[in-house]
Amino acid sequence: MHINQHTESSVQIIDINIEHIDVKGKYIQLAAPIHLYGKMNTAELLTQYLSNDNQDAAQSMLQIGVDEAGRGPLLGSVNVAAAILPATWSGLIEEQPLKDTPLSILTDSKQLSEKKRDILYPLVQQHAIGYIIADIPAAVIDQVNILQATMLGMRLCTESLLEVIFKKFSTTRNDKSTSLNQFKVEVLFDGNRCPDLNYDSFKKLEVAPFAVDCQAWVKGDARHTSIAAASILAKVSRDETMYALDTQYPEYGIAKHKGYPTRAHMEAIEKHGVLPTHRRSFAPVRKALEIQ
Repeated sequence: MHINQHTESSVQIIDINIEHIDVKGKYIQLAAPIHLYGKMNTAELLTQYLSNDNQDAAQSMLQIGVDEAGRGPLLGSVNVAAAILPATWSGLIEEQPLKDTPLSILTDSKQLSEKKRDILYPLVQQHAIGYIIADIPAAVIDQVNILQATMLGMRLCTESLLEVIFKKFSTTRNDKSTSLNQFKVEVLFDGNRCPDLNYDSFKKLEVAPFAVDCQAWVKGDARHTSIAAASILAKVSRDETMYALDTQYPEYGIAKHKGYPTRAHMEAIEKHGVLPTHRRSFAPVRKALEIQ
């Protein structure tokens, strides 16, 4: 994984293009690059979670929420996002840690109107301590299947954020006896399974696997604030790609169906053909190609 990163004051910009991946020791050349982008507010990360001067902060449980959008459509990418909220904003939605914050209306993105999601999208980006969004293109979905593409996106988002966090911890701790083992991370995945992380990349940073606790939460985007934040990032970023495609191919009505297999979408495929960004491994698209 080659990471292009640069720092603007206390904010570290993350911009990554991944063209090949190691899966359980097997080297895979991806059919198309996966793009990941985001940022980390390193000053707040240090203050709230990594400070050696603050024992509570050093022992704080940092939560990363991870969610996806776009598994069902016939068209375009599946988007995955991960988000780290301020420590006092992290927790169960029902306990209202977001009350009286700029994210007070945040919940599962599917329960919010598009207007509210669009309001929250820049607010999450502004107030999150760190976030990352992965765009997994249709070619990769066709290459490895939609489940594995989603798991790959979740894995890459998580590993990319963890790498920034652990490197920051390693380079800033004054007392070298302060081990990363004291620092715990909970990674909360929406759904019923966790991706297999590649811990080899963290070994040189002296990170023990048990420092990272991965948890799968069914309907987690309606339960945890960090997963809800990730769901907003994933959903709105994917919608933006759909609107861009709609401008490029107005005859397909993509702005309305956003790639889902509606009647209007199927009729557009029948009339105008399959686009380069359609998922060819999905049955309706595969059948349309057989007819053409």
